[in-house]
Amino acid sequence: MHAIANSSQAQAWNGYEGAHWAAHQNRWDAVNAGFDRPLFEAAAIAPGERVLDIGCGAGSTTRQAARAAAPGGEAVGLDLSGPMLERARASADGEGLANVRFELGDAQVHPLDRGAYDLAISRFGIMFFADPAAAFANIATALRPGGRVALLCAAEPEGNEWLTALTALTDLLPLQGFGKPGGPGMFSLSAPDAAAALLSAAGLRDVRATHVTAYGTWGRDAADAAGFLLDSGPGRHLVAQAGPDLGDRARARLTDLLRRHASDGVLRLRSTGWLLTATAPAPCGGGRTAPAPSGARRPTSGGAPLQG
Repeated sequence: MHAIANSSQAQAWNGYEGAHWAAHQNRWDAVNAGFDRPLFEAAAIAPGERVLDIGCGAGSTTRQAARAAAPGGEAVGLDLSGPMLERARASADGEGLANVRFELGDAQVHPLDRGAYDLAISRFGIMFFADPAAAFANIATALRPGGRVALLCAAEPEGNEWLTALTALTDLLPLQGFGKPGGPGMFSLSAPDAAAALLSAAGLRDVRATHVTAYGTWGRDAADAAGFLLDSGPGRHLVAQAGPDLGDRARARLTDLLRRHASDGVLRLRSTGWLLTATAPAPCGGGRTAPAPSGARRPTSGGAPLQG
C-alpha cells in the first residue's frame, strides 16, 4: 500500500464505517443503485476501454464497468478501505470477472499510471478528499488525451429525504452542522460551480454538471430503515453522543417519520446528486470525446441553490 494523505478518512473507512459498508454491501447498493443508470449513460463505456473507479467501495460500479468494457477492456477500483476492497474482490471472484482489479490507495496521492485510462468514474466516492484539488489533479493525470470523467457527488442536502428525516431529531441528537453544504463530508461538493471549478483547475475541459434525482431502497419497513440509518457510521456516532435514552427516543421517532415512505414491503427515499462530466485535452483538438448527457448545464460562477 502506498502513502495515505487523508488519514482521518482512512481511519473511518478501515474501522466501523468500512466494516459496516462491507457487511451490508447489498443494502448500500440498493440505496444508491438508482444513480447507476445516469452514471453509466454519461460514462458510455465501450468494449476495450480502461476504466478507473474512484472511491469504488465494495466494487459494484467497478464490476459493472468491467462488464461494459469487455471484451478487451479493464476496470480498476481504487479505495482506501481494506474491508470494502476485500468484499469487492470476493464479489468479483464470485462473478468470475477476469478483467477487474482493485487497489488500496488514496486518490490524492496514489501513483496512478499516467495517461493509462480512457475514463474515470465515481458513484459518490469523491466528496471526502482532505485536499480535493490534489485529488482531481492526480486523477486527471491518469486520463489519456481526450479521456473523460463521469463523477457523482451529493447535491443539495434538502433534496435528500433521509436527511430531512434526521433533521427532525435535532432536540434528541447532536446534529449541529451535520449535512452542512460545502463543509467537510458528503456535502462538500454540493455547490456545482465549486465542484466544476476543481475539475477545470485540474486541466479538464467541457466541464458540465447535471442535476440527478433517484429513489433508493432503505429497508423493508420504517423500523428496518430507521435501524439501518442509525446503525451506520454517522448515525451510530450521533446516538453514542446522545446516550441510550435519547437514542431510543430518536429511533422511535425516526421510525414514525419514515412510515409514510413505506409501501408494499419496501421503504424508498429520494436523494439528489450532481453528475459531473468533463474531458481531458486532446492534442490539436483531436481525440474522442463523449456527448454531454441530456439535461446538462454548464455551471456558472453564480453557484446553485449528499456514508454513512
